[in-house]
Amino acid sequence: MSDSNELEVESISPYGPARSTIKGEPLTKEEIEKYNDFFKASLYLSLGMIYLRENPLLKEPLDTKHLKARLLGHFGSAPGQIFTWMHFNRLIKKYDLDSIFISGPGHGAPAVLSQAYLEGTYSEVYPEMSEDEEGMQKFFKQFSFPGGIGSHATPETPGSIHEGGELGYSISHAFGAVFDHPNLIALTMVGDGEAETGPLATSWHSNKFLNPITDGTVLPVLHLNGYKINNPTILARISHKELENLFRGYGYEPYFVEGDDVDTMHQAMAATLEHCVLEIRKFQQKARESGKAFRPRWPVIILRSPKGWTGPRKIDDKFLEGFWRAHQVPITDVHEKPEHLKVLEQWMKSYEPDRIFKDGKISEDLKELCPTGTRRMSANPVANGGTIRKALRMPDFRKYALKIDKPASTMAASMANMSTFLRDIIAENPTTFRLFGPDETESNKLGKVYEAGKKVWLGEYFEEDKDGGNLAPEGRVMEMLSEHTCEGWLEGYILSGRHGLLNSYEPFIHVIDSMVNQHCKWLEKCLEVEWRNKVASLNILLTAVVWRQDHNGFTHQDPGFLDVVANKSPEVVRIYLPPDGNCLLSVTDHCLRSSNYVNVIVADKQEHLQYLPMEDALIHCTKGIGIWPQFSSDRGEEPDLVMASCGDISTHESLAAIDLLLQHFPELKIRCVNCVDLFKLISHDEHPHGLTDAEWTALFTDNRPVIFNFHSYPWLVHRLTYKRPGSRNVHVRGYREKGNIDTPLELAIRNGTDRFSLAMEAIDHMTGLLGNRGAAAREQLRNEQLKAKAMAFEVGMDPPFLKNWTWPHTGLWSKGQPRVASEQHLQ
Repeated sequence: MSDSNELEVESISPYGPARSTIKGEPLTKEEIEKYNDFFKASLYLSLGMIYLRENPLLKEPLDTKHLKARLLGHFGSAPGQIFTWMHFNRLIKKYDLDSIFISGPGHGAPAVLSQAYLEGTYSEVYPEMSEDEEGMQKFFKQFSFPGGIGSHATPETPGSIHEGGELGYSISHAFGAVFDHPNLIALTMVGDGEAETGPLATSWHSNKFLNPITDGTVLPVLHLNGYKINNPTILARISHKELENLFRGYGYEPYFVEGDDVDTMHQAMAATLEHCVLEIRKFQQKARESGKAFRPRWPVIILRSPKGWTGPRKIDDKFLEGFWRAHQVPITDVHEKPEHLKVLEQWMKSYEPDRIFKDGKISEDLKELCPTGTRRMSANPVANGGTIRKALRMPDFRKYALKIDKPASTMAASMANMSTFLRDIIAENPTTFRLFGPDETESNKLGKVYEAGKKVWLGEYFEEDKDGGNLAPEGRVMEMLSEHTCEGWLEGYILSGRHGLLNSYEPFIHVIDSMVNQHCKWLEKCLEVEWRNKVASLNILLTAVVWRQDHNGFTHQDPGFLDVVANKSPEVVRIYLPPDGNCLLSVTDHCLRSSNYVNVIVADKQEHLQYLPMEDALIHCTKGIGIWPQFSSDRGEEPDLVMASCGDISTHESLAAIDLLLQHFPELKIRCVNCVDLFKLISHDEHPHGLTDAEWTALFTDNRPVIFNFHSYPWLVHRLTYKRPGSRNVHVRGYREKGNIDTPLELAIRNGTDRFSLAMEAIDHMTGLLGNRGAAAREQLRNEQLKAKAMAFEVGMDPPFLKNWTWPHTGLWSKGQPRVASEQHLQ
């Protein structure tokens, strides 16, 4: 190896006296001694959580009976996280900072829990985990133990808004938390393994959306401890120059703190953190005094320390500290090897628990290193966002109603109309509501919102931006072509006490399937934590839906996100498919007022038929599912057939199919049922919104064919309804993964969701009633379907008389069923 290579390797080694960009010795010798003791106390607690079930202070010689039978947990990243937390506490006290801590490295709970315990927050929240020997024993035992808590910063962890179970979201969560919290600093540890994920890599660009006047700041600390589970990390094995260039390219100013000599590292970290805090304050003061927002080079700290810092360097001549073996349980065979049990005991005793934890708690001198009250990062109310959440000021959605004189006769753009409602919500809530989305707000017909708040942009501006760019340093719309980052911002924003909505093309919401999954798990666990206050719901608006992605092709056709959400706990998920514009207004109002849910709304952005006046829409959405008498012909009698639909375009085709059937068989008694709330289909025993079997039978019968036209994959409806009375009679049509560059009707024909296919299926399931009378009608319907398909292939358009279809049976209900119509009006 050449001398230059040896120097390069040495320069990126985590060992040696501290090497830092910022020089200085802000700590006295006495302070260093205190920080050493606090560090030891924290590390002892971290190991105790992993290993000990009894004998918490090692007053007895360590024996296998004192150990947990199954050893779980991760120690490797704990020392660096603890080191950062405790040194930031000094600055919180010195400058009265408002701060939260976000733990990005996977399984980082020992670090965070140890700080919450030493700060006293944990014992306040969980009195049985008291600051004494008995409380410490319970504190240790519960960690990664049945009936206890997990190894991430779970909802049970005071001060946490980021669990870190799935890696990659720490930075986006942190930025979401500081938006509109102008005095907040989110101290954010980024694991070097986590830094290799796509979501984390793109989230560094969040600094282009941070306004130093209206927002707080994220102080990222990239923790280079060198290893993942069994592999080196990329960023720990590249040169200083490359790392500097990477972060300067992202727009940050990097500050290095590297080494393993604890005393000199104390000085380096203390000096570096203080410099960064003063830089942050300087930038904010400049912007706030001048009233001119600008994008500074925000600081980022690169902390390089050994994995499992302060542990044994080797055991049995195999590397431990500073190597991948320190990642999880550092010594795994203490039950089987007495000599390794002795090594563990000596290691834990090197932290001097008998001296530092007299009577089971740290001394008042050490306690003074911690802030008090809500200035403790483990007790900041921002991290229990429901405590500071204020209800949205909501305009009356009924004022935005589309006028409907005749059902299914008026075409209107539901989404464009709803954008006016969203605009006024933004105007009424200028610091507590934001709209998020990946470069699609205008495309999704929501452009009206720009009248109340532009798109946040702290990058450079060009002259042409004035011509419809809708950019501003201080805006309310957050757009970046990264679904991960937008979702992370929204989650951080609502978990810290605010409200928001994410809008996205339906097919590409799958990019964040697992993020939404993790948020659902967080919410479900929060329901079990008494001190967690409810936060605003996570609202997702899906548009540019599968049935209008005919022009973009097969890649853009996928409605399967609903399957992902439907798998989550019924306690926390809701799915709504409003059939028209007035229902969309009602559903949106309901979702934005709700808390502790993930709400998914599916509605197309193009012009569509409108069905319900606002009064009827409100009733329909309140019920979630119901009979539409204006499109039914069963005259309050036993129906021959039930035609059901869920989704705006699916409803359109279902109604057109009813029209076709009545043209051929005017005597048919058809019942039209529409579903807005998808979970009405599931049993009431399994979801609080579900219908009882009696309610189900009242709508669908248990002995008549049901042709159900569904927006998404048909198997989902079958899964939700398989236990229902008469479920064998439910025949579901939906997207069957057939697509190309199509016309809207031809795409529906490919998947069997068009009016002709629905009418033919209805005929096929009424042979007992129609006998062979349906054959001629079926033949004619098939011919018309083939003609429509041929025209699409010939001229690239659907036949106008089909495209422009409206409901022709004016007065069908009022003439045929006055008694039932009157009853419906009274509901």
